Amino acid sequence: MKILDLRAYYGSNIYCYRPVIKIILDLAPDGCRPTSELGDFNRRLLSLLPGLGEHHCSRRRPGGFVERLKEGTYLGHVVEHVALELCKVAGQEVIYGKTRRGDGETVYEVIFEYVSAPGGLAAARAAVELVQALLEKKTVEVAELVERVRLAAEEEYGPSTRAILEAARKRGIPVLPLGGGFYQLGYGRHARRIAATITDHTPCTAVDLVQDKQLCNQLLAAHGVPVPESGIARTVEEALALAEKLGPPVAIKPVNGHHGQGVSLFVSGEARVRRAFELAGYYDRRVLVEKQIPGRQYRLLVVGGRLVAASLRLPPRVVGDGRRTVRELVEELNRDPQRGEGHGRPLSKIPLDAVALACLARQGFTPRDVPGKGQAVYLRDNANLSTGGTAIDVTEQVHPANARLAVRVARLAGLDVAGIDVVAEDIGRPLEEQGGAVIEVNAAPGLRMHTHPVEGLPREVGAAIVDHLFPPGVPCRIPIVAVTGTNGKTTTTRMIGAILARAGLVVGLATSDGIYIDGRRVLAGDTTGPVSARLVLTEPEVDVAVLETARGGILRAGLGYEGSDVGVVTNISGDHLGQDGIETLEDLADVKSLVVETVRKHGFAVLNADDPHVLAMAGRVRSRIIYFSLVPDNITVRRHLGAGGTAVFVKNGMLVVARGQQVRRLLSVRRLPASLDGLARHNVQNALAAAAACLGLGVSMEHIRAGLESFHCNLEQNPGRLNILDVQGIRVVIDYAHNAAGYLSMVNVLRHFKGRLIGVIGVPGDRLDEQIKEVGRIAGRNFSALVIKEDAHRRGRRPGEVAALLREGALEGGMHPGRIRVVLPEGEAVLRALLAARPGDTVAIFYEKLDRVVKAIELFRARRRPGEGEKGKNGLQGNILPAT
Repeated sequence: MKILDLRAYYGSNIYCYRPVIKIILDLAPDGCRPTSELGDFNRRLLSLLPGLGEHHCSRRRPGGFVERLKEGTYLGHVVEHVALELCKVAGQEVIYGKTRRGDGETVYEVIFEYVSAPGGLAAARAAVELVQALLEKKTVEVAELVERVRLAAEEEYGPSTRAILEAARKRGIPVLPLGGGFYQLGYGRHARRIAATITDHTPCTAVDLVQDKQLCNQLLAAHGVPVPESGIARTVEEALALAEKLGPPVAIKPVNGHHGQGVSLFVSGEARVRRAFELAGYYDRRVLVEKQIPGRQYRLLVVGGRLVAASLRLPPRVVGDGRRTVRELVEELNRDPQRGEGHGRPLSKIPLDAVALACLARQGFTPRDVPGKGQAVYLRDNANLSTGGTAIDVTEQVHPANARLAVRVARLAGLDVAGIDVVAEDIGRPLEEQGGAVIEVNAAPGLRMHTHPVEGLPREVGAAIVDHLFPPGVPCRIPIVAVTGTNGKTTTTRMIGAILARAGLVVGLATSDGIYIDGRRVLAGDTTGPVSARLVLTEPEVDVAVLETARGGILRAGLGYEGSDVGVVTNISGDHLGQDGIETLEDLADVKSLVVETVRKHGFAVLNADDPHVLAMAGRVRSRIIYFSLVPDNITVRRHLGAGGTAVFVKNGMLVVARGQQVRRLLSVRRLPASLDGLARHNVQNALAAAAACLGLGVSMEHIRAGLESFHCNLEQNPGRLNILDVQGIRVVIDYAHNAAGYLSMVNVLRHFKGRLIGVIGVPGDRLDEQIKEVGRIAGRNFSALVIKEDAHRRGRRPGEVAALLREGALEGGMHPGRIRVVLPEGEAVLRALLAARPGDTVAIFYEKLDRVVKAIELFRARRRPGEGEKGKNGLQGNILPAT
C-alpha cells in the first residue's frame, strides 16, 4: 500500500460538517484482496486492536465492523477503522469515518474525523503502517504507534489549552488556530485570543511583574498580604548571609523561574545553600532567598475576579514494596499512561535529576536503595505538577477569607487569570491565623491539577475562562455571508459588501482579486479559499464577513468556517468539468451546495429559482430560504410565497421584495448602474442575489437600495467585471468571463453596442477541449474579428494548444479565418486588438490578469495619437479587419 495524498480539512467540507483527515491510498500490489481471503489477517488485527470489536460500521451496532471483516471488505476500509481506533486509544474521541473508491482500480479515499490535526495525520500514517505490517506478517508494536499519535496530538496543544477550547466548542464558540500555540475564540470584532491561560485581557505588565518574584512579593507586602521574608542574592556569599539572617530553613529559587525549575526547599547548612544557589543560578543570575513557611502547598485559581478552583499539591513520591529500588519504583510510576513528558498529559513524569538526588540524600536514600514496604520516599520538596507532583481538589474547603485574599492578590498583580500559591497548615482556616503566606503568583497557570485531580472533583476551569471572556449575552460571532456559483460570484460579493458598507458596517471581503477590509485592499490575489476566509474572520475590526467561495478551495480544504448566516448560490453551469472527479453539472452542484448546507439553522440560503441545479439544493438546506428570480411568475417563487416565504424578483422593470402576499418595490432596474439600463441581465441577477442576502441579514430596504444605486461596474468598485472604458474613442469592455455561460452573458450586452466588435479571447487550460471550443464557437458567431491569446499559466497544456482549440471553435462558429489572429501573450494581444480598432468600435477583452490589460491600454494611449493607424510607433503589423 502507498499513501498518494494526505491532508487535513479544518472546517466543514464535502465529506463531513466536522474537520476530517483524507487519505488517498493505493492498495496495489498486495492489498487488493478482500479481508476474507487474507488468511488469519482478521484474527491478528482484532488481537492487536480489540476495541475494533465495538465499531458499528454501516451496521449501526457494536460488532458491525467485525461482521464486515468476516464477510470480506477491502483494506482501505480497514485503514479507516484502524485510524479511528488509534485516535480513540490515544485519547481523541472520534467516530465518523468513510471509505470510497477513488480514481483507479486500486485507489481508495479514506476519510475520518479528528480532534487534533497533527494527531489525526499521525493516526493515518500509523494505520497504514499497521495494516501493511499485518499483510507482511511483521511484528507490530501498537503501544508505540499509539504513543506516536498521542505525542503528535500533544504538540498541538496541552491540557490547559484543550480544556479552554473544549469549553468554547461546547458553548458553540468557534475556534481558529493562529499558530505557535495561539488560538482565537470567536470571529471578527467579537473575537478573543488565548495562549494557554494567558488571554488578551492579560496585561504584559502584569505578566512581567509576577515573573519577578521579589518585586511581586514587595508589592504584596506593601499592601498587607502575608508573604515570606526574602532577599536577592547575586553571589553565594550574599545567599549565605541571607540564609543566616532569615534563619533556617529557607527556600532558594531563581527570581525569574517557572514550573518549579531551580527551586530548593527546606534548605539549611552552608553546603546545601551553596548547592541550591548554584542550581537556581542556572536559571537566573538573581537568586531569591526567602524564609521557608511550614505547611502544605495549595494552588488557588482566580478567573475574572472569582475563585474558581483550589488544589492541595503533593510532591512526587514512591511507596516501597520491600523488593524494588527507588529507581525501579520511579520507572514503574512513569509508565502510567496518564504521565508524559512536559505538560501534555494529566500528570508529568518524575525526573531522577540533581534535585531529586539531593532530596533523596536528605532522606538517606540513593536511587539504588530499596525502601521498606509501605515506606514513602519523596523525589521533590516542591509540589509542581511539571516535575511529577499530584493534586487533590479542595475547592469546597477554602475559607472565604482565603478566597477573598486570592482574588485581591490577583487584582493587585493585575491578572485576569492567576494561580495563587499559598502555604498553610489548613486552607480551611484564614492564613493570618496560622502563619500561612502567599509564596508565588503565576500568570498562565496550568489547569491540569484542577481538571485531573488524583482525588476530588474535576473542576470546569476551562469553562470558567471562556465565561470570563464571553459573559452571558456577549456575542462571539460576526455575521458571515458565503457566495458561490459558477458565474457572478465576485460581482455579487462586491455588491453585498457595498450594501453593508452603506449600512455603516466594517466589511471584510474575500474575493477573486484580494481581501478588502473596510473598502481597502489589504491582500492581493485570488482569495476565495478557506485560508482567506479565516484571515477575514481574524481581522479584529470587522463587523461582517462576505466570502466569495470557489469550488477549488472547497475541494482542497473545505470551508474556512463551520457555518454561515447566509449562503448564496448564483448559478451552476458547465465549468471545471473533468477536474477533481467532477464530471457532470450534478457533481459540480454537489460540491457548491456545501455553502448552503452549512448555513446555520436560523440563517438563510439564497437560491436562484431560475436554475434547476440550484433549485435541487433546497432539499439539503437546513435553514430558511430566500429565492431570487428574473422571472416574475416563477412557479417555485409563487409556491414559496404561498407558504409565507420570502423572494426577490423582477416585475414590470422593478426589483421587488415579497414576503408571503406582501410585495414591496426595491428599485427600478434602470436605477441599477451595474445593469447598464437593463442590458446586463446577469448583473440584474447578481443584484437580486445581493439584495436577498442582505435581507437575510436584516438590512433595511433603504440601505439595500442605496447600496445598489451607488454600485458601478468600474475599475474602482468592480474591477475586471464589465468595466467599460473610452480609449481614444474606442469602447473597451473588460470582463473575466472564462466559460461558455459567461461569454454568452457578455455577448447579450455587447450586441447592443453599435460598431464592430473585436474580441480578445482566452480560456483557462484546465477546461475540457469541448468547453474551450464552445467558447470559440460563441465568439465566432458574435464578433467581427478575434485576437486569440493564452493564459500565462497554461495549467498543463502545451503552448498554443488552447489557442488552437479556440480557433477551431471560432471557425465552426462561422468566422472567416482571415479575421482571426493568434497572439499568445496577453498584453501583446490586447495591444494588437486596440491597434486594429477605430473610434466607434468595441474591443471586448476577456482577461487572465487585469494588471496586464491595464498596462497594455496605458501603453496604447501613450504610443498612439488620435487618428494614427496600426503602423504606429509600436511596430505591430497586420490588420485583422478590412477597411470600410
